[in-house]
Amino acid sequence: MSEVLKTIGWLRVLGIDPAAAGPTGYGIVESDGRHCRMLHYGALKVAAKRQKECAGAALQDVHARVCNLIGEFSPDALAVESVFTALNMRTALKLAEVRGVILLAAAQCNVMVYSYAPREVKASVAGHGHADKRQMQMMVRALLSMNETPEPSDAADALAVALCHLQTEQARLRFGLPGRNVLAKPRGRSAAAGPAN
Repeated sequence: MSEVLKTIGWLRVLGIDPAAAGPTGYGIVESDGRHCRMLHYGALKVAAKRQKECAGAALQDVHARVCNLIGEFSPDALAVESVFTALNMRTALKLAEVRGVILLAAAQCNVMVYSYAPREVKASVAGHGHADKRQMQMMVRALLSMNETPEPSDAADALAVALCHLQTEQARLRFGLPGRNVLAKPRGRSAAAGPAN
């Protein structure tokens, strides 16, 4: 393990798998650079009755749950799955609304957010970007040395998003790579190259 990771200690991540219609999965994972451990996981399913009462009830419940999780577990980062672009427009818009309240909750609690594409998460955890739900559940169980398979699959997906961020962050630190939000600086033109057109 590199000296950089030794000085950091445990890194705690709240992973979230937002859903347009089904449960929104969440999972808290922490790592010291060698070992990962699961602290908590679950899925928030808003009752149909509550959704009928108020159009924004599901968004309100997701926001409240994310704020509560941040308050209870104090994560160093929040990792969220990005919107899958092949979805139909209506589903993509609903998913974007859910992601919006997740991002809002993180901003209100001063937690840095990292977004990962579904294929990136699958490749990071299962070794290839086309893993199915069951494969993801089994890999999450193995990587976190869990006694049972995480259920529902939405919660397993959220744990996978957290694991993806931990692996990405550990590689970044180990190899001295810039953060995801840091843009590369353009190289200056040398005088010998002549004037720009």
